[in-house]
Amino acid sequence: MNNFLTRLISGTAYVSILVFSILFSKITFLSLFFIVMMFCLFEFTRMIKLKSVFPYLIGFLSFIFGNILNVEDVPSRVIFEYVGVILFLTIFSSFAWILFAKKEEIVSHLGKIFLSIVYIVIPFVLMAQIPFLNNDINYARTAILGVFILIWCNDTFAYLVGKNFGKIKLLERISPNKTVEGFFGGMIACFTASYFMAQYFTDLSLTQWIVIAGLVSVFGVLGDLIESMFKRQAGIKDSSNLIPGHGGFLDRFDSVIFAAPFIFIYLQIV
Repeated sequence: MNNFLTRLISGTAYVSILVFSILFSKITFLSLFFIVMMFCLFEFTRMIKLKSVFPYLIGFLSFIFGNILNVEDVPSRVIFEYVGVILFLTIFSSFAWILFAKKEEIVSHLGKIFLSIVYIVIPFVLMAQIPFLNNDINYARTAILGVFILIWCNDTFAYLVGKNFGKIKLLERISPNKTVEGFFGGMIACFTASYFMAQYFTDLSLTQWIVIAGLVSVFGVLGDLIESMFKRQAGIKDSSNLIPGHGGFLDRFDSVIFAAPFIFIYLQIV
């Protein structure tokens, strides 16, 4: 009972802070997501046993610089030209530093740095662009809020359907509790939610919401499985205990981290 109460209180606080930060202003949204990115980097680098400042440096420069431009309503094309330069310079610096550092297994060390950038930094930088991908370059708060609502619908119904009706394992060696029935249950709920969302969150069209629901239901589950794989290799259950009863920030954001780049690419195209 105490564990349930802990999960309820911390879960409610987590959702409330997230929703408030998104709805209040673009400054609170960007600030919260920067903090979350840094916590996810901390959890992930600890998980893969990486001791380096470069993932934090690259994350700081890419997120802060790119989104300062967002605050000034600069088009995303220009933002990514600057962010690309920052990424190149910091990655080049990491090569130079490791060249002169007396480290064993240099290739493995570099691989972990790049994995941290690809798995955590780039998805968060792209995720922060989603509300600004519109013709007016305005902050469309319902766009990013809708993505999280779809993620929550997918996760909740995948769990409920899987628990009550699941028989066929989805990928047992990675996540024994996930089932094919749960996967399709979450997907159907996600598509249903996207229809109703389009009626109220009109920054995006019905077609766009349906496509995003498909991306969330497929790539969100892949993101969950990928994080489970990392945790299994590290021999841990949760990425941390920073959110009591729910594990760490990476446990809460694993689905959206993997889905966000694909949502960004889709919205950038359309």
